[in-house]
Amino acid sequence: MSIPGPADILRHELPNGIVLLTRENFTNPTVVVSGYLEVGSCDETPQQAGLASFTASALTRGTVHRTFDQIYEEVESVGASIGVSAGVYHTGFGIKCLAEDLPRILDVLADVLRHPTFPPQEVDKLRGEIITDLEERAHDTRRMASLTFRELAYPPDHPYSRSVDGYIETVSPLTAEDLARFYQAHYTPQGMVIAVVGAVEAAHAREMIERAFGDWNGPAPQRPPSPPVFPPEEVRQKFVPIPGKTQTDIVLGYPGPARTDPAFLDALLCNTVLGVFGMMGRLGDKVRDEQGLAYYSYSRIEGGRGPGPWTVIAGVNPANVERALESIRAEIRRICQEPVPPEELADSQSFLVGSLPLRLETNEGVAAAILDMERYGLGLDYLQRYGDLIRAITPERVLAAAQRWLNPDAYVLALAGPPEP
Repeated sequence: MSIPGPADILRHELPNGIVLLTRENFTNPTVVVSGYLEVGSCDETPQQAGLASFTASALTRGTVHRTFDQIYEEVESVGASIGVSAGVYHTGFGIKCLAEDLPRILDVLADVLRHPTFPPQEVDKLRGEIITDLEERAHDTRRMASLTFRELAYPPDHPYSRSVDGYIETVSPLTAEDLARFYQAHYTPQGMVIAVVGAVEAAHAREMIERAFGDWNGPAPQRPPSPPVFPPEEVRQKFVPIPGKTQTDIVLGYPGPARTDPAFLDALLCNTVLGVFGMMGRLGDKVRDEQGLAYYSYSRIEGGRGPGPWTVIAGVNPANVERALESIRAEIRRICQEPVPPEELADSQSFLVGSLPLRLETNEGVAAAILDMERYGLGLDYLQRYGDLIRAITPERVLAAAQRWLNPDAYVLALAGPPEP
């Protein structure tokens, strides 16, 4: 399979600042349009946590030209899909449809992004759905452990410390007027990026995007810098009791590297060795299989614009919590003290390199990869260089990444499970 690169990814910037990236693919009849806007939970106040996510979800609930029912009738009648959701720094959007339906569904997307009306009745229904999900979260050990980890790992005024979905007490008071004000203040084409991948000629895609968004104007987003984040110098720990549960979930970790950090791929490979490759890496091999201390155990590195979490996640029998933590810390200590053997490193490198084509099998996967290349300034040839970049990483670089971000004796630990007897 041809890896996308400068020869077949076309980049064009519209006069209003929107960046368009297109890649033709006529092997199937579908088209994916994905993108993001420079608005997210970092633009809301802690007192209104969840406002950005609420606003994004409400965009499809009604526009100047279409009701909620009309939007979904128009989209679903041709088997297409549409979605909008907020993250910390961006709000993502996307549609998927047959190439012949692209003008019609793209018009719906533009209407949703540019002309939402936030009908109070629909906003009330959506608020109810969000609160129901937040109530369910309060009884989910894995979600509560993850939420608690972020609160412990980041300063209280850092956007990473808050739930993007918000909290019952912050979402409940939000009104349609709050959503409309947030939209007016933060939704702008400045910083907007759109990727079009699929069975459409690049020139035609450009014409349609210019017709849909070319006359949208607005100021550049203004954001104060996030507060600095420092690694933990001691153990920060919190337990969340959840009655009626039989499993304790563990999230142990650290503020990790930003995606733009020069050593991010070193950390990614380190994480692959620790808790991804081969039935969840060393953690799965030792903690779960060999010692039988966890139902699952793996590690995850988030990256992103800021120092996203680098965590070890495990689900355990409450009686095994302390032993599982000792085993997890032992694996962190080992990867911080001993260079990864060449054969083990080569296996993880092959996994990362070999999984790239699988991620690019679909138009959605290609669009996501192209957007990341633009978002983090990786260059249009990044996917073609990726294999060489991964294979060039040495055991010494993996060790340096582990020693920079991981520490078996100073970490953040969040646990959620049945109340202690």
